[in-house]
Amino acid sequence: MPSQEKVRVLIVDDISETRENIRRMLQFDANIEVIGTARTGREAIEQAQQLKPDVIVMDINMPDMDGITATQEIKRKIPFIQVVILSVQGDQSYMRRAMLAGARDFLTKPPMIDELTDAIRRAGVLAHEERKKVTPGFPVAPVEPGLSTPMPALLPRGKVIVVYSPKGGTGCTTIATNLAIALKADEETRVALIDANLEFGDVAVFLNEQGKNTVLDLAPRAEELDPEIVQSVMVNHRASGLDILAAPPRPEHASKITGEQFSKMVEYLKSLYAYIVIDTASSLTEVVQAALDIANVIVLVTTQDIPSIKNCNLFLGLADAVGMKRDRILFIMNRYDKRINITPERVGESLRQPVATAIPYDDRFIPASVNRGIPFMLDNKAQAIAKSIQSLGDLVKEKIAKLEAAEAELSAK
Repeated sequence: MPSQEKVRVLIVDDISETRENIRRMLQFDANIEVIGTARTGREAIEQAQQLKPDVIVMDINMPDMDGITATQEIKRKIPFIQVVILSVQGDQSYMRRAMLAGARDFLTKPPMIDELTDAIRRAGVLAHEERKKVTPGFPVAPVEPGLSTPMPALLPRGKVIVVYSPKGGTGCTTIATNLAIALKADEETRVALIDANLEFGDVAVFLNEQGKNTVLDLAPRAEELDPEIVQSVMVNHRASGLDILAAPPRPEHASKITGEQFSKMVEYLKSLYAYIVIDTASSLTEVVQAALDIANVIVLVTTQDIPSIKNCNLFLGLADAVGMKRDRILFIMNRYDKRINITPERVGESLRQPVATAIPYDDRFIPASVNRGIPFMLDNKAQAIAKSIQSLGDLVKEKIAKLEAAEAELSAK
């Protein structure tokens, strides 16, 4: 980032020691320049109007005007300024109030230096973009490696692909992570990968992205989402270009997300992404059911073992009972071993649902891929297994095209 494109920061806190500590933390980042400090909310508003910083690091608890009220007033007067809230209160209600007021990010005091500088850099990218809209010719900061790219204008409604198996251990997460990469045909194709296994999801582990943001930071705010909030939460996987929404950090947090919230969140994300790939748990939780309901295509996964086939048969029967159309289901066999006489053809015939493709068994690349946190779709040596996932991606696109054509034909009648 050239020097004239530094992120200009105003620090607001009523405690002088805290202001100085933050200033010292930021002085080690050459891309960040502290241009001023303020002691109160009202002083922050005045300084914001005079200095017009890119980012304000704002405390919540101040004597004359709290940071949330000050944020709301600053965003009303100078919309391009981005605010990062700092608070000793890590409560979700504080975060919700801050985001509703227009804050760009919310960190708990005392923040880690990397956590704070990353938040400021992300906010700086957006501030430069927003400032450019009102001040033509203003230089825009490039996106730093590892940070989410700025959200584009709203796209045609994206497609939702849910990877599901009613039997655990069939490789759904491996398929979901690599399928998402296969669907990202180029830099312009935006793909989101969501972990809907809220209790024990591993999507972030499979991509070596242990970020602080999870689905818990978006789904409960489904009613007030906008591109800025989404961008601040999604974790960008630099190597693949995917935007990731990980599972909550602790199993007990799963109960904080309802199926309705999850559905509304995904519906909104469809306006920002071309494809949304959702990894799921094997149990039919409220959130998993919501994902299945909203899916354009359900990738149903079986393996060659009898329990897995039996459970897929039960799921297909349930799908028929609840009116789920089978043409939305893409039935696949994972870990296919030609030495086992349970063939895809026999399974498809038995379950009255053809197996669309079989992904070969590979005990060389897949375990290494999972342990390193590098999807095999990014490994040039894993060509055979990667080709099978690429073929699956093509089948998903073909299925979507056929469903859309059938829907258009029905509408024409």
